[in-house]
Amino acid sequence: MIDRRTLLLGGGALLAGLGAGGGAAAAAAFASRRIAVTVRGSGRDVLLIPGLASGPGIWNGVVSGVAGYRWHLIHVRGFAGLAAEDNASGAVVQPVADEIARYVRAQGLERPALVGHSMGGTLAMMLALKGIGGRVMVVDMLPAGAAMVGGTAGGMGYLADQLGQYFTGTKAGRAYLAQIVAQAPGAKGSDPGVIAGALRDLANVDLGPQLARLPGPLEVIYAVGSDAAQAKEIGARFRAAYAPSKDARLVPMGPSGHVVMADQPARFQATLRAFLMR
Repeated sequence: MIDRRTLLLGGGALLAGLGAGGGAAAAAAFASRRIAVTVRGSGRDVLLIPGLASGPGIWNGVVSGVAGYRWHLIHVRGFAGLAAEDNASGAVVQPVADEIARYVRAQGLERPALVGHSMGGTLAMMLALKGIGGRVMVVDMLPAGAAMVGGTAGGMGYLADQLGQYFTGTKAGRAYLAQIVAQAPGAKGSDPGVIAGALRDLANVDLGPQLARLPGPLEVIYAVGSDAAQAKEIGARFRAAYAPSKDARLVPMGPSGHVVMADQPARFQATLRAFLMR
């Protein structure tokens, strides 16, 4: 299990969702300098969006364990072995969301379910708010990225801008971030600059005020550890954050540090299966 504390870059940076890399057959007739997409299985369409520095391999257990769906596995360029290309500079999160939306339209997908872990959860909610996709499952992510470490978009956003400049604009910062990436599970081959840019973007995102506009069902799985007091605190934080969405269903799952689908595969797959069938 990966504890949340191990996911904070530089002690004051924000959040990460780290998993395993991987891929499969490419989606037909779609090329992008922001994302790559692989498709597995057949049935109703579901987009699987991994978190920061993760590749689509984080969903391998889901793809093999939950039958009857056509899985579209998103791989953000610059993460888990893919060259950064257009994600190498400037904003990352919004352009990636725009490219996923373009993919959905190009493939003619009709209201696919959106499942996102950590940063992928942010992307899933952004897409749903734009009318792309239907039901949404968010895995261990708050509507405001900075809130994952107790901050706000207004306060942490400035800090993230400064950290982003440090991580990408100084030799020491680049070396430090590269060291963290090398040691983090599933982050091998990720571009430190893309990670820094994505962290900066996430710190400035707060979707809370827009949650009431989500057009479809919303389910939020959040990770809890073995400590009962800490689990209660985490639960209260998630319930407060998602309160604007009156129909949101919150499900604690653990013990897990952050990558719930790896820490609790059987329970996660059962919960996802029920969510997709409801």
